[in-house]
Amino acid sequence: MDFQQIFGTKPEAEATAPGRVNLLGEHTDYNDGFVLPIAIPQRTKVELGFSPDSQHHFYSQELEEMVSVASCDRTPQGFASYIFGCIQLLAKQGYEIPPVNLYVTSTVPIGVGLSSSAALEVATLKGLRSLLNLPLDDVEVAQIGQQAEIQYAGLNCGIMDQMASSLADTHSMLFLDTRTLERRTLELPAGGEILVIDSGVHHELAAGSGYNQRRAQCEEAARLLGVKALRDITNPQVAQSLPEPLCRRARHVISENNRVLEAVAGVSVNRFGELMNASHASQSDDYEVSVPEVNALVDILQKTPGVFGARLTGGGFGGACVALVAEGKSAIAIDVLKQYSELGYSGQVLVAAK
Repeated sequence: MDFQQIFGTKPEAEATAPGRVNLLGEHTDYNDGFVLPIAIPQRTKVELGFSPDSQHHFYSQELEEMVSVASCDRTPQGFASYIFGCIQLLAKQGYEIPPVNLYVTSTVPIGVGLSSSAALEVATLKGLRSLLNLPLDDVEVAQIGQQAEIQYAGLNCGIMDQMASSLADTHSMLFLDTRTLERRTLELPAGGEILVIDSGVHHELAAGSGYNQRRAQCEEAARLLGVKALRDITNPQVAQSLPEPLCRRARHVISENNRVLEAVAGVSVNRFGELMNASHASQSDDYEVSVPEVNALVDILQKTPGVFGARLTGGGFGGACVALVAEGKSAIAIDVLKQYSELGYSGQVLVAAK
């Protein structure tokens, strides 16, 4: 069913936003650090119109779910919380947001670490910008989207996902300093292309997950080290003075920032892959956000000829793996998934160069 079938009228505005895959710089954004994402082809689309009554009406095509809510109501659950949060924050900034009908369709996989929530937030905000002619630039869209996720969805996230969804493209890496929001686009290492495979393990990063716990641990580590954020330390050995597990959490963030900066300075495709491999080891051992299935998939990828490097991407606790593979070699995913299935797991290719 389309917008007109659901709401009885044609939409008056629409907008889309992509998911993203992060190549290096995991769990550094909420530590004021450096990240290196790239947009993926899958996108979330919203269509909007004005509601004939006093309520907002949100419909998800994928979930086949309608949520109706007034601005004075409590935050709804599920996909509607992100949309509602965006609307509420715009209103708090002084924009007059009338009741709207909003129809969502998306090809961004949910729960695999490719920022489906950020894509929904950014598409929603850009759709409202178009519908209501709001004077918002793409960075403001990202900032409001981040706060919607924190304040209304309960995930104390950094700003990488929303910035990538609002500003990145599928051809270039977006190097972002999350403290200053200074950014520039960079080409992928010559001879490499991106392959993304879902481990088949759904992750859930909202309130109550290990994600918020990791952020709290990093903030405590920074406090004990006397800095504003872990971004302000460049030597991973400094973390050795901290008690466990803060020592390992800080060591991951510090070393991960260094890996991003090395990659951005310009490295060969082989060295870029080595940095990705080191990033995964750090996420698994020091940050402890990987799971056995993901480790198995990454191990297979790293041992496959034509793969320069592979790692968990996204918040962790399941989700997808990203690999840097030789140009024209994305078909290796068939053999990788065969080996993965022989271990009793089930994955699928999400992004591969054509």
